[in-house]
Amino acid sequence: MLALDDVVAFDLGVPSQVFGAARDADGRPFYRIRVCTPDGRPVRTSAGFTAVPEHGPEILAAADTVVVPGVHGGTALLDGTLEPPVAAALARRRPDSRIMSICTGAFVLAAAGTLDGRPATTHWAYVERFRALHPTVRLDPDVLFVDDGDVLSSAGVGAGVDLCLHVIRQDHGSAVANGAARRSVMPPWREGGQSQFIERPMPAPTGASTAEARAWALERLHEPLDLARLARRAGMSVRTFTRRFREETGISPAQWLVRQRIEEARRLLETTDLPVDQVAERAGLGTAASLRQHLHTTVGVSPAAYRRTFGASAV
Repeated sequence: MLALDDVVAFDLGVPSQVFGAARDADGRPFYRIRVCTPDGRPVRTSAGFTAVPEHGPEILAAADTVVVPGVHGGTALLDGTLEPPVAAALARRRPDSRIMSICTGAFVLAAAGTLDGRPATTHWAYVERFRALHPTVRLDPDVLFVDDGDVLSSAGVGAGVDLCLHVIRQDHGSAVANGAARRSVMPPWREGGQSQFIERPMPAPTGASTAEARAWALERLHEPLDLARLARRAGMSVRTFTRRFREETGISPAQWLVRQRIEEARRLLETTDLPVDQVAERAGLGTAASLRQHLHTTVGVSPAAYRRTFGASAV
């Protein structure tokens, strides 16, 4: 992790926490996390304290993944350039390494030229500034994170958690990522395409929520779960339930159900040797053909290919 002056304190802590929670069955960590600064000296944080690193920029030459947390100051945010020590530090990175930004860390990657012509995202509040400074970057302000292979970026603050869990999932499978999420007491999955919830008013508190119905549905994904049944479980009319559900989750009940069923299918493909048709049935997707279609749309591979990559025998 490369921490710069005025680093966002939350962003600085997230990768160490999330990646550090990724363990194998014997409790051994999958990742080693090291923090450095451009000159090995302490840096200011956005929270009013100083972070003292254990390393200087020389460790970037050995890193498989470099993470740049968000910043609340510096020339990258001001005019789209890098201070010489920051540019020199990033130049130490191995050409074959993976690089990630959290929140406004995308400004640093863009200033270094890493994002030229590539898709990326950043905090929604900085979108106009980013576009003005870096018009060649294919910025998508409506997603939680962007995975472009060896270059990844996340939206603001909490979306860094989603990106780190996504990387663990890609590296070691859903079971490890879910375990890291449980250790960190956080939700294991929010899709990268989920909206950042930009400036949306929160619903007025009424005591009525769809949360219990959602928890109930997660235990019954293999059953028929139409809108009327979910609404009855929540004690609401279909119209009220649909409105409240979208206010609380940002998506419709139907979209939410499909996402949960796909995630359950992925879990079963990774952790069991059930035939594909049984995986589809248990996940509530009906047929193997339906599972293949949904999985290909979501991750671009067939169930068999997914199992070969992420199944227990592949980890």
